[in-house]
Amino acid sequence: MTEKRTPNLLVEPNKFCPGCGHGIINRVLAEVLEESGLADYAVGSLAVGCSCLMMDTFGTDWVQAPHGRAAAVAVGLKRMRPDCCIFTYQGDGDSMAIGFSETLYAAIRNENITAILVNNGIFGMTGGQMAPTSLPGQRTTTSPKGRDAGTTGQPLNMVDQMKHLPIGYLARGSVASAKDINKLKKYIKAAIETQMNGGGYSMVEVLSFCPTNWKMSMEKSVAHVQNTVKNIFPVGEFVKNGERTDA
Repeated sequence: MTEKRTPNLLVEPNKFCPGCGHGIINRVLAEVLEESGLADYAVGSLAVGCSCLMMDTFGTDWVQAPHGRAAAVAVGLKRMRPDCCIFTYQGDGDSMAIGFSETLYAAIRNENITAILVNNGIFGMTGGQMAPTSLPGQRTTTSPKGRDAGTTGQPLNMVDQMKHLPIGYLARGSVASAKDINKLKKYIKAAIETQMNGGGYSMVEVLSFCPTNWKMSMEKSVAHVQNTVKNIFPVGEFVKNGERTDA
């Protein structure tokens, strides 16, 4: 018989919409922190958006930053408490639109924190507006005819922005299959280890889904990530131990 075990850090059922990928990512992060013995030393920084819902259900200490500023707050926490495991948890709208400067400059300075960026291609909490990561042709409430890359630009690839920088670790994973989730756990564990070993900035971007605002069934959302989103945002490890890899 298989034992169903819920990490102790998940103190209450999550508040995300049915089918949302945040719940899976929360669980993976909780497992990594507990298995690494860091559950009592972890402090999270988040800002605004669906990601901030985890503050009520994920049993670490938290600081809520102004919109987009989670990385700046995390840097301050790490500089004052270098013994703690400091991480940010943000969606793509929060971290790559309003918070683009704070997110990227934390990497440019190689700050010794871990960033988890959830890419579901949309502003979820505020009603499904176009995000920096929305795909060309993607219909959102602010691009009802589909994103026109000719006027709004191409989707923002944060991995491409960071992989040339002198940082410790960089990866992009997915929650679109059991195999992907297992790999994601390895990526998050490697990112946390990089920080705790003093290896500098580490970031894991996670391709996730938003069936509510995508107006798709769960099955079609998973297939969309597997067959379309991954073609624009390839998954894998891009920097390990400060060295670029062939992802």
